[in-house]
Amino acid sequence: MPKVQMTTLGYIETRESYLMLHRVKKEQDVNEGKWIGIGGKFEYGESPEECMIREAKEETGLAVTSMKFRGILTFICDKQDPEYICLYTIDGFSGQLKECDEGELLWVPKDEIFGLNLWEGDRIFFDLLQKDVPFFSLKLCYEGDQLLEAVLNGEKELVRTAKV
Repeated sequence: MPKVQMTTLGYIETRESYLMLHRVKKEQDVNEGKWIGIGGKFEYGESPEECMIREAKEETGLAVTSMKFRGILTFICDKQDPEYICLYTIDGFSGQLKECDEGELLWVPKDEIFGLNLWEGDRIFFDLLQKDVPFFSLKLCYEGDQLLEAVLNGEKELVRTAKV
């Protein structure tokens, strides 16, 4: 029986941009070459918010001052154990951006996000974020990099394979 991981995923944002992490530095990384947000695994005793705040500071050098819990993602992939991911948007922060040892950090205009090398399921939740959908649950099932199934709030979604 696989061990289920609890993790966070956060997107630091300004009005025009998201801070994106291009995963190009870690070896044997399921996210290799993809553009994702920041975040990581819970440490013992951490709440989701504590984990997100710590991960933001570790990966970016920025201190979170305001964030919103946007949804829960269930990530099933044949390359790793399943994950429950607490998804946040972070609209308040202070400090200086630092270099990240997991990849390259870059402010990407929101209207250019869909042109990046994203997980296909990320396209679904970015669409939900852009539409300011209230809290949601999104289950994403992959074989390799191919999205096989997406279930939004218990309802199967059409799998989107084309870039928006």
